[in-house]
Amino acid sequence: MSISTNSPLNLPPDPTVQRRQRRLAAMLIGIGLLCVVAGAALRGGRLALDWLSERLDRDGAPAIGTGAPPVDLTIAVSPAMKPAFDQLVLTFNDRATGGTLPIRTLELSPDRMVEESLQAAPTFQALAPDSSLWFHELEQRWAEAVGEADEASVIPIANRRTGTPVRFAVSPIVVVAWESVARDLGWPFEPLGWQEIQRKATRDPAFKWNHPSTNHASGLLATLAEFYAGAGLTRGLTEAAATAPSTLEYVRAVEATVRFYGEGEAVILERLRSEGRAFLDAFVAQEQVVIAWNQSRPTERLVAIYPAEGTLWADHPLALLELDTISEAQRRTYQDFVAFLTGEEAQRTLLAAGYRPADLAVPLDETGSPFAASPSADQDAVDSRQPQTTLQMPSQQVVQVVRNVWWYTKRPTNVFLVVDTSGSMDDGAKMERTKEALLAFLENIRGDRDQVGLVEFGTEVKRVEPLRPLTDQGREQFRGVIRGLQPRGNTALLDAVWEAHQQIVSTGDPEAINAIVVMTDGLENASDRTTMDLQRAFGNSEAQRIVVFTIGFGSDADVRLLQQIAVLGGGQFRRADETDIEELYRVISTYF
Repeated sequence: MSISTNSPLNLPPDPTVQRRQRRLAAMLIGIGLLCVVAGAALRGGRLALDWLSERLDRDGAPAIGTGAPPVDLTIAVSPAMKPAFDQLVLTFNDRATGGTLPIRTLELSPDRMVEESLQAAPTFQALAPDSSLWFHELEQRWAEAVGEADEASVIPIANRRTGTPVRFAVSPIVVVAWESVARDLGWPFEPLGWQEIQRKATRDPAFKWNHPSTNHASGLLATLAEFYAGAGLTRGLTEAAATAPSTLEYVRAVEATVRFYGEGEAVILERLRSEGRAFLDAFVAQEQVVIAWNQSRPTERLVAIYPAEGTLWADHPLALLELDTISEAQRRTYQDFVAFLTGEEAQRTLLAAGYRPADLAVPLDETGSPFAASPSADQDAVDSRQPQTTLQMPSQQVVQVVRNVWWYTKRPTNVFLVVDTSGSMDDGAKMERTKEALLAFLENIRGDRDQVGLVEFGTEVKRVEPLRPLTDQGREQFRGVIRGLQPRGNTALLDAVWEAHQQIVSTGDPEAINAIVVMTDGLENASDRTTMDLQRAFGNSEAQRIVVFTIGFGSDADVRLLQQIAVLGGGQFRRADETDIEELYRVISTYF
């Protein structure tokens, strides 16, 4: 309805009404603007969430190659180096300027770095293993993958998987021993080497020493040093020298005294903190481990024994992966970080952590350095004047030969897999993931002198597969057994461990690493045997030591009981879920 201006209703405007109308209009306009902005924000937020959800990888890092701008530079770092590396990354990130991306680190063992670097879209853009050996392996495998592997040729720079590595720290490989043990061997007055360790372990059955598997730099570099010593060389180790009968006999004699193999320095330090002298008397590691341990003010020091025959060095390189999806911002951040990492401040930080700086201008003996001489220099736990003999790194072909031959010189293994196939394992994908993990374990045990057996249990011990060598035929037979596992029944865990123990004892093989790997997802509820029975059994088999690893699969496993069983065998308890049980079995396989 229209109103005429001449209508009697056409009254003069009321000032109060006008003010109210203006306030109401302003409120309506404000509400409208808020709705528009909120709608846009919601749409933008939803788009951002969609973008993130589509691009997040399994570690929470934005995936590579999606066209989205990178949010960081991710560097894979070896476990031993990660604490010191993280400290440097934190300092770098705190000082980041415009155009520099934040750096984050991802802890990975070097062999896993290599595996993932060969994938189309790794979860990291740069890697820092503990030795250049891993870059040599990576480039060789990359060349084979792209069809350019040729022993007589050099991989073209344009086709390499990584850029030129930058060395930022070094640490020699040593035999680490408790100070009292080292003095008993003759330290610091007598030159000590592999033969002295072998003699001690042979004469004293209680002496326990190990070196990591060749999946870790300290283990592989120590193994190369043993082959050098066996060949009587310090340079130019060849395939012929490495495989000579006298060399193999020497290495086999040393390896026969290893208590067990295992993981790298980070795990060794963790177990030293929890178990102390009960864990090991001596072990192979980087020199830095000695400094790190002694800086924690322990009741007894560790000391570094520099092998008299010579040793090799962990050289801690860093390199950028050559991926098409690496952005300019990531390259620039990497270059800035390299400049920082090789600068004096970072080099001194690494020195304080026990590494020898790559920058030779940083003195090792300055005040405050962990290498600074004490009043009696021959009493120092580490010695910057050592090693007296540095071995020459062999060619990649010789390194691979040594890794292959090591399986025939290392101490053999008798290991029983004790597998829970009770009814609770029928929950979700538990059984299938367990089968995958067991198959992965078999693939990682490669020596045909090693033997594997299996005890399957539910309400009772369902099946016992006796120890058999992992020849091609034996491996295939075990694959069939594993694929046929079916869940049913209750959980007779103690009876199954007892059976595995009896099976190993019956072999009467003290020369092997005798081990039991136990996995269960539930509570013991059906055994005739007790923990006291197991305790007596393990105590009676002291002459034939049996190491036990226990795995609690899922949240319902009896952690306390599994820890008790692991202690009986001087082993470890680990917890696993469906996402990591395969990786855990792979890690445990390195002990054998």
